[in-house]
Amino acid sequence: MSGKLRIGWIGTGVMGGYMAGHLLAADWPLTVYNRSKAKAEPLLTRGAQWADSPRAVAAVSDIVFTIVGYPGDVEEVMLGEQGVLGVLARGGILCDMTTSSPTLAERIGKMAAAKGCIGMDAPVTGGDVGAREAKLSIFVGGERSGYDRIKPCLEKMGPNILHCGAAGFGQRGKLANQIAIAGVMFSVCESLFFAQEAGLDVTRWVELVVPGSAGSLAMNNLGRRAMKGDYAPGFFIDHFIKDLGLCLEECRRMRIVLPGLTAAEQMYRVMQANGQGGKGTQALVLGLAALAGKEWRAHCRND
Repeated sequence: MSGKLRIGWIGTGVMGGYMAGHLLAADWPLTVYNRSKAKAEPLLTRGAQWADSPRAVAAVSDIVFTIVGYPGDVEEVMLGEQGVLGVLARGGILCDMTTSSPTLAERIGKMAAAKGCIGMDAPVTGGDVGAREAKLSIFVGGERSGYDRIKPCLEKMGPNILHCGAAGFGQRGKLANQIAIAGVMFSVCESLFFAQEAGLDVTRWVELVVPGSAGSLAMNNLGRRAMKGDYAPGFFIDHFIKDLGLCLEECRRMRIVLPGLTAAEQMYRVMQANGQGGKGTQALVLGLAALAGKEWRAHCRND
């Protein structure tokens, strides 16, 4: 382990815990922080070291990764009074893997450069399953030299990695991805609900559709969860609304209109207002059923 880069990790939630675990398994010295220490315990029992603040993580790290909830959280852990940038040594890298604001990522990159550090943004897609199985796709923004240094770490989290450009461009790549997901979730959930209301055997129908041109990873994964009545979050509705809001913010900046994105954001906001923000995005099928005054039923094969 001697001579290896020291890795700091901030945020051990639904995805972050798995992602950090892959680095720990690769024998990188790992120091972690999370607002709730209990969520970091699985890593601590495997040998990770605990720090009491983001600042304390940065003090003993060469590279600090963060994956937290919202842009405000990113700003706090990066730039706040107890933030990473206050003590990260010259030459260090801070890499935010939260889906966040491109503008904030650009600002962090500039502030890091002023201190002799490198600010990177590397949001991911793949959900809890991709994080657990190290199959994430990763969109990276920031200096090429920083990308080259963090790439061995990223490769432990997923096989598909793209350097999208300067700071902020990783976030823009991820937001484009979220726009695609918004449309896919509508297609998955609307088709499932239609199949049910049309009187089809939904479980048999799905087996026919998944391998064909109308199939998708979302249908095969989240669609099957919805069929079982499993709305546990691989990705929270609350967080998806945050992402779609960031997409709409960028659309306004670019002066473009995306009606499908707007409709998805509004539908998920309705579900959030009805207390469903803690469910996974596949719970959209419940919102569609409610909109029609119907009920979505769990569908499981009996043979």
